[in-house]
Amino acid sequence: MGRSVERAIPVSGLVPGEKPNQCVIFPVSTSMVAEALERTNQSWIVRTKAASDLIVLIDGSSFHLHKLPMVSRSGYLNRIVFQRTSNMEKRTSTCIQIDDLPGGPEVFELVVKFCYGWKVEVVASNVAPLLCAASFLEMSDDLEPGNLISKTESFLSFVILTSWKETFQIFKSCESISSWAKDLQILKRCSEAVAWKACINPKTFHFEDNNAQCLNFLVDNNSKAKVEDIADNWWFEDVSALRIDHFIEVIELIKTKGMKSGLVGSCIAHWTSNWLSRITVGIDNQTPMHMRQQLLRVTTESLIRILPAEENSVSCNFLLYLFKLGLMMNVNCQLLNKLEKRLSFLLEKCRVPDLLVKNHGENDSVYDVEIIIKVVKSYASSVLGNSESRIFAVGKLVDGFLTLVARDKNLTIQNFHSLIEALPRRARHCHDKLYRAIDMYLKAHPNLTEEERTSATRAMEYHKLSQEARQHAMINNRLPLKTTIQFTLLEQLNMTNSMTAAGLNYRRTTTQTNTKASGGSEKGWTAPQHEIRVMKKEVETMKIQLNKLQTCKREIQRQARRCITDKMKLGKIEPV
Repeated sequence: MGRSVERAIPVSGLVPGEKPNQCVIFPVSTSMVAEALERTNQSWIVRTKAASDLIVLIDGSSFHLHKLPMVSRSGYLNRIVFQRTSNMEKRTSTCIQIDDLPGGPEVFELVVKFCYGWKVEVVASNVAPLLCAASFLEMSDDLEPGNLISKTESFLSFVILTSWKETFQIFKSCESISSWAKDLQILKRCSEAVAWKACINPKTFHFEDNNAQCLNFLVDNNSKAKVEDIADNWWFEDVSALRIDHFIEVIELIKTKGMKSGLVGSCIAHWTSNWLSRITVGIDNQTPMHMRQQLLRVTTESLIRILPAEENSVSCNFLLYLFKLGLMMNVNCQLLNKLEKRLSFLLEKCRVPDLLVKNHGENDSVYDVEIIIKVVKSYASSVLGNSESRIFAVGKLVDGFLTLVARDKNLTIQNFHSLIEALPRRARHCHDKLYRAIDMYLKAHPNLTEEERTSATRAMEYHKLSQEARQHAMINNRLPLKTTIQFTLLEQLNMTNSMTAAGLNYRRTTTQTNTKASGGSEKGWTAPQHEIRVMKKEVETMKIQLNKLQTCKREIQRQARRCITDKMKLGKIEPV
């Protein structure tokens, strides 16, 4: 990599400037000596001893010039003046209207200076428009050696090859002359230079301590950073300042040069973040709404298309933001479906923070739950019959997300219930986290109807709760009465089954003992005294267990009656 230039390119007709990457150009010969170029409002007048005989009109501005110096270097003006003369126009002054000149009057002023032999200062910010204007005016070396096209072309190539920062100034200057810059390959050359430099390993370069300008595209002039400390994403900030069409071209070239897919994806996310922040502050408020909407749609579609295909190249959170943006902008359905499918494949590896996509409406929930519902449903449909899926991991992910958003007072019961039901029942082997999320939601939304409360708890299953969660649920006044009664009855049923099983065990033990004793009598044996003591001890143990079960049953019934009474007092149910 060459150094940042401190002098102009050493070619004929270029004189060193005072600043880095600046040159002064002038024609090799002049055909007319001019005293000055004066400007009054929108009029430029060249002062010479001869009267003006050429008027050029550009975008409401007029240039009072002379035919000889202009037509001798511009094939375009030469041809038009010749046509007017052939048509026997007898006016002493020829007037020419030029539409769509790249760069407008400001750049044409530089062209005029060049044609009259004055020095023209060329820098990164004006070299591209000047080259485009020279091409429009056909100022080639065929008319005169060292004409404007060849000189601006030389300086442009020099800047692109040597300076990272100034290449982006060229990009910026091309925004208003995109078609010309594209036709002349200016944008492509800039994109290739940026892609090439971004993909080069900084460790392969040698920094010269005595040259503050060395590799200024990698290290700031005042920085003491070493090459080893330069991050892989050092190029993000500058590339992310590009307009969408320029950015896409650079990214596509970076891909072809073997850049890591993760870095490409991160750069796209960085550009999108910068772009969204500019949209938020209303940078384009002067643009009509329908044009802004179209720009947003096209930009979003372009971003989705250039995403790297590799699995871990883009984060789930960024894809969700892009998915949300695509839904808002009504982008191409095929692109949205492709993005939704990609998101569903990532769910098994996501964490709860990855699902947090903010809403910005006053009445919206803090985080967008609807897009999570869509993605979870897409995942559920894609894993049907797939035994290798990690659906339990997604179940834990969704329950964790539910717990995080449950306190949001703007979260509707429809969205809360839909997200719970988005996964099949087999996705949760334990419902403790689900119960916690439901309880938090009911606590944050005390005005729900009994039907809405029942809807929120419908997916919760008694047998998938831990004993601690069951005990909490049976005395939880926030749960709907139907759920509380159902859990109480199931608990009683469990206890009854336990008591029955205990009784069967007692009878089985007694039968086995009697069989053993009778078998011994037949053989003339007498049951030892210690076996009788064991049998008595078992009987006493069974009595204690039965008493505990009865006490527990009465306690559950008492809690159920108290729960019903409390709800009647609160007016949530009518007394029978």
